[in-house]
Amino acid sequence: MPGPFKPESISKPLLKWYDSQQRDLPWRENLDPYRIWVSEIMLQQTQVATVIPYFNRWMKAFPSVKHLAQAKLPKVLKHWEGLGYYTRARNLHKAAQWVQEENAGALPQTFEGLQQLSGIGRYTAGAIASIVFKEPVPVLDGNVKRVLSRLFRIKENGATAKSEAVLWDWADRLVPKKKPGDFNQALMELGATVCLPKKPLCLLCPLLKKCDSARHKEQDHYPPPKPKTPSKKIEVSAAVIKRNGKIFIQQRLHKGLMGGLWEFPGGKLEAGETPETALVREIREELDIDITPDKRLLTIRHTYTKFRVTLYVFQCESPKGRIRATECEQWKWVHPADLDQYPYPAANVKIVKHLMQNGAPTNSRKKIK
Repeated sequence: MPGPFKPESISKPLLKWYDSQQRDLPWRENLDPYRIWVSEIMLQQTQVATVIPYFNRWMKAFPSVKHLAQAKLPKVLKHWEGLGYYTRARNLHKAAQWVQEENAGALPQTFEGLQQLSGIGRYTAGAIASIVFKEPVPVLDGNVKRVLSRLFRIKENGATAKSEAVLWDWADRLVPKKKPGDFNQALMELGATVCLPKKPLCLLCPLLKKCDSARHKEQDHYPPPKPKTPSKKIEVSAAVIKRNGKIFIQQRLHKGLMGGLWEFPGGKLEAGETPETALVREIREELDIDITPDKRLLTIRHTYTKFRVTLYVFQCESPKGRIRATECEQWKWVHPADLDQYPYPAANVKIVKHLMQNGAPTNSRKKIK
């Protein structure tokens, strides 16, 4: 760790830069704790450009903690659809209910208190506490890690708990007592707009003269790369089953992966199976009926954090017999025009869009409440 230095030598030029260069973002319109909270949860592992339209729609649907607490979970999940990591939405909903029922609708106003809420860890608590309540506590996201690593030539990337602890220590040393929220946002802003992962815009950086890696022309060496883990490849078949003009969908078990979301039935291909034979087997196991894949509607390729999915989607003939679904929360026959009213995993959203664009009526008959 480098020798003693004055933290204000970093904070002063960075705050001056932030005052003139900060982006105009909707959650910065005011310091309402609820708005900052929602934005910070949405921004986890998600780019600002992606979050903005989601944030604006969310605020129209749930303008306050009270509105979110009183909303039904399916509506909450639907407004989160496409952001991924649905546990974040469920935790927001759960925490909002606690805040409304147990804390008179007000978020805890301290770093420690905020971490008692579902889904709020050290980073999110630090962001809210510093931005809204002016508590001098640090933040550490991917952008801040990169800035710190380059600024002080720290051979850490946060890939391990020990590495993360070193970076947290540096962030804690830097955060000023005055304007801690602006400082934390400035660090994140610098990483997002100037200190980029590749080809950083060093000539625009307010900390260029303070940057140790720039002085040694080693910006590209920091932070050291994280080891890459190859993503697992998975093949899945799904059925669009029609009966009397309606389509079958089922809700995933609440306690499982992507719990509470809706999907088209199907499952993984086993060794030696074709997409068609796998689908027939899965539907028999899941629904206790026999189906005949009629035609392949589309093939979807979607990448998640740890695996890549190839999804084969088939239209199936109307099945005979009584459905006995035992591996889902509930199931429904839904009019095609109403399919888009339910929250789905990302790959299933693409199936819904295909069905809506290829013959399904566009006038929705109902809204999830």
